[in-house]
Amino acid sequence: MDFLARLGLSIPLIQAPMAGTSTPALAAEVCNAGALGSLALGAIAPDEARRQIADLRSRTAQPFNLNLFVHETPQPDPSREAAWLDALAPLFAEYGTQPPGALETIYESFAGNAEMLDVVLEAKPAVVSFHFGLPDAATIAALKRADCLLLGSVTSLAEAELSLAAGIDVLVAQGWEAGGHRGMFDPDTADDRLGTFALTRLLTRWGKLPVIAAGGIMDGAGIRAALDLGAVAAQLGTAFIACPESSADAGYRALLASDAAEYTAMTRAISGRPARCLANRFTEFGERPDLPPVPAYPRAYHAGKALNAAAKARGETRYGAQWAGQGAPLSRAMPAAELVALLAAELSLT
Repeated sequence: MDFLARLGLSIPLIQAPMAGTSTPALAAEVCNAGALGSLALGAIAPDEARRQIADLRSRTAQPFNLNLFVHETPQPDPSREAAWLDALAPLFAEYGTQPPGALETIYESFAGNAEMLDVVLEAKPAVVSFHFGLPDAATIAALKRADCLLLGSVTSLAEAELSLAAGIDVLVAQGWEAGGHRGMFDPDTADDRLGTFALTRLLTRWGKLPVIAAGGIMDGAGIRAALDLGAVAAQLGTAFIACPESSADAGYRALLASDAAEYTAMTRAISGRPARCLANRFTEFGERPDLPPVPAYPRAYHAGKALNAAAKARGETRYGAQWAGQGAPLSRAMPAAELVALLAAELSLT
């Protein structure tokens, strides 16, 4: 399969979905510039997904990617969750409030989600991608009948084997460097922490599916390195956060543009799953050795979002989910179309 030809791309570049940060405007600008723009549906309800897809469609006629989260639906654990809320209570108190009385499952997995599947099938996007796991065989078959190209995020060869067996068309090789949530199918298993280029090369040598490299890539030289290792494209997320079309707030942008971008941390404390974030007050809290176990994703995220909102209301922005990869110091603030053009120019010079 010729990945670029199938999608009509002029540059081997995918803008990462980035739930909570990507927008229809960002995805459209990337698409119109010749790359593949992505829209994250994992953390929104079906009605909002329909609205955002319509917004994206009004801005571009080019192919785009819709991304879904396929995590295990969490079971409430009252004692564990109460202990976590008690641990967070002093932080909430600093900002004159209290944690939620109980945690909630703030958004649903795509696994078994018939209503969200209907939304995606109605849209018939050129590309559908999955994070945290894989949907069932019936869902994959339905998406294939709609002629969607299916991308699956993997962090290991074992996950690649499962993706091949499930019918995934293209792998997104997510390295340890990547910002945001680790795509591990089971976050409680041992993580080999494979880097982007090591994982990309392992998968291209395996050779059973096309590979997209993701994690720590910020410029044309990084894209070229991925292609030289056998990848068909590179996926960049942190590179697009500083674009005006993203929904990153002022605190997030300021931290990314500062020396703080030189430091990232992998933490469960914010959401309940491992995720790479700019080092901030929340990641610092998450490193405390006396903390009780973090509740399951995304129930822990209910408390994380509430704490960030309370802190922001008092002018403290460093409790946000300020996801970023290890290439964050290479961030460049410019409109998305200009960034795509710059990345293409840099790639052509390498």
